[in-house]
Amino acid sequence: MTDMMNGVVLSGTGGRWEVRLEDGTVVEASLRGRLKKSDGGLRADGTIRRDTIAAASAKLKLAVGDDVQLEREMATDDWAIGEILPRRSQLARRAPGGGFGQRVIVANVDQVVVVFAAAKPDPHERMLDRFLVIAEANGIAARVVVNKVELVDGEAVRRRFAPYVRAGYPVHFTSVKAGEGLDELRAVLSGRRSVFTGPSGVGKSSLLNALFPGASLRVGEISESVNKGRHTTVGARMLPLPEEGGGYAIDTPGLREIGLWDLALEDLDACFPEVAALEHGCQFNDCRHITEPGCVVRAAVQRGDFSRERYESYLHLLEELHAGSRS
Repeated sequence: MTDMMNGVVLSGTGGRWEVRLEDGTVVEASLRGRLKKSDGGLRADGTIRRDTIAAASAKLKLAVGDDVQLEREMATDDWAIGEILPRRSQLARRAPGGGFGQRVIVANVDQVVVVFAAAKPDPHERMLDRFLVIAEANGIAARVVVNKVELVDGEAVRRRFAPYVRAGYPVHFTSVKAGEGLDELRAVLSGRRSVFTGPSGVGKSSLLNALFPGASLRVGEISESVNKGRHTTVGARMLPLPEEGGGYAIDTPGLREIGLWDLALEDLDACFPEVAALEHGCQFNDCRHITEPGCVVRAAVQRGDFSRERYESYLHLLEELHAGSRS
């Protein structure tokens, strides 16, 4: 006799998956191993039949964040994942070894939260732009958190990040020590699955624990070595937020390698909101906004309507994608 229940995958390694059930209980589950010749196991509505779950997981790389249906064997109290429910979003990276195809790192993400420090370490806007392009390329909303604002002049840091506000990104200025901006940030995390990223030393763990006291949430525990191009040890983990509204903080190493490998050169424009809003006014439909005549994007840079630093990030990523298309 079996019992059925839905849950969400929190983490997984070695074929064993940690799944949080709808009632908040966390169980360890395996994958169903039955294989049959089939059309790939996909139903018309996009769900995966459980008779092909093992084959489907190999193809889809069952991921942290997947909503799943589980079966429990009542006699042994063993849990098994019987069905993957449809994904609404995902972050993926190139398959191991640099080959074609993708490996889904985390599924069903609502937003990417990019955390930088106002100082110690100094913010690196080009890195921030890269994170934002990754979110845009994957169709996921992004917001920027500038932490440690007590270390700098408040007006100066707001001027520095004003281009991101003008581009339409929500920008939060926070201080764990002063308690600044925490209520507003807590409200936008509630009920959402949020991937946290940013360079080391910006205070992601301290920020989360200030937002959710007593939760002992730790982001960034995975070794920095996994960010150096090694694919085999990369993993993600979802941390349930201890609030009435629910939600999850997701620790995902190696985010810089997610998304851009699959971004077409001609799609970069759409990943910069400032460019996307202007480009249809360019003289040429295929304008790359470099030297072409009649380019409204370069004109906006000259007028100061489009941040020169953001434009230079656009050019840098355009060259990177162009180099990748030639290799």
